[in-house]
Amino acid sequence: MPLLDLLWSMFMFFLFFAWIWLVVTVFFDIFRSDDLSGWAKAGWSIFVILIPLLGVLIYVIARGDKMQQRRIDDARAQQAATGEYIRSVAGSGGASVADELTKLGQLRDQGALTDQEYEAQKAKLLA
Repeated sequence: MPLLDLLWSMFMFFLFFAWIWLVVTVFFDIFRSDDLSGWAKAGWSIFVILIPLLGVLIYVIARGDKMQQRRIDDARAQQAATGEYIRSVAGSGGASVADELTKLGQLRDQGALTDQEYEAQKAKLLA
């Protein structure tokens, strides 16, 4: 197999892979769009399936300017959800030892803790 044929085959494989990636990206964007109704999503999907080259090109021309913004908005929403989950799992949000000692002192003053329990918890916090 001559070198030029090998290079041409590799180039065609790359173009095929890029085409598949573009079609999948367009489908994700169609179903990610909040501004499209269900019928519009079905119409774009059918158009892209029946006439792939023309459908993808028209979609990118007509709605391509908003594709990146939708991707950024989704990434921000996912990052916010992840941050909220981490904060909810982390619990108290990083209360300091001084805050914990203040709470223990209040519990002792209210009578919820005895002096021995207070000292034991205080020693545990300071250790």
